[in-house]
Amino acid sequence: MPPPLAIVTGASSGIGRELAVLCADNGFDLLIAADAPAIHAVAAEFSATGVGVDAVEADLATIEGVDRLYDAIKGRPVKALLANAGHGLGHAFLDQDFDEVRHVIDTNITGTIYLLQRVGRDMRAKGEGKILITGSIAGFMPGTFQAVYNGTKAFIDSFSFALRNELKDSGVTVTCLMPGATDTAFFERADMLDTKVGTDEKDDPADVARVGYDAMLRGEGDVVAGWKNKLQTAVASVTPSAVLAEQHRKMAEPGTAKTRTAGRE
Repeated sequence: MPPPLAIVTGASSGIGRELAVLCADNGFDLLIAADAPAIHAVAAEFSATGVGVDAVEADLATIEGVDRLYDAIKGRPVKALLANAGHGLGHAFLDQDFDEVRHVIDTNITGTIYLLQRVGRDMRAKGEGKILITGSIAGFMPGTFQAVYNGTKAFIDSFSFALRNELKDSGVTVTCLMPGATDTAFFERADMLDTKVGTDEKDDPADVARVGYDAMLRGEGDVVAGWKNKLQTAVASVTPSAVLAEQHRKMAEPGTAKTRTAGRE
């Protein structure tokens, strides 16, 4: 029998790459995907260690990109789908380029749920499989100066619980990993390096990936990575939205990193 197959999206760096490492270390063959050429270098690293790996460079914000990834499965049964692809966008919504806004929505929501539907149907038909979806604690609060990203993660967090319940008697489990700020290229890509959240200390992506991977294996419904993030979500659940929005402004408003630095000098 061939090794079980795991699909990991957003695997060229950060949490996605660390999730792929965990899958490889635990006996999975890999099908990894990202929208950057770096995915091929990552695949070469895995291949050099003897791991069976295929890489797809595709824009998973598009139906065509997801179809390319799905076609690369080539009919093999998928034991684990780790849907991690996503990106953010900083600055005020009215100042953002709408093509970039649309790409965030299509990556974080449209492409993600399309992939989940295509692979999830196959898993349900076979009566087994594990799905890990990377949501975010950002989904618990209005994202002032990050409004679109937080809105997409609110959707994903909610969607994952609904899908889990729909599949509860199918043999397929759905787990939502909800990290906080993590030390990845996310904030650079989102143009948020001049913000407090962009420059504050962040969680280690390897630690975050381990929390999510272990929860997926156990079939848990959701997991928040890091005790500070767990506290933040607990507080957010009882805090008025207007207060949360103002708190988020202090973290994500452009220029807050400079204010924070000046205050320490």
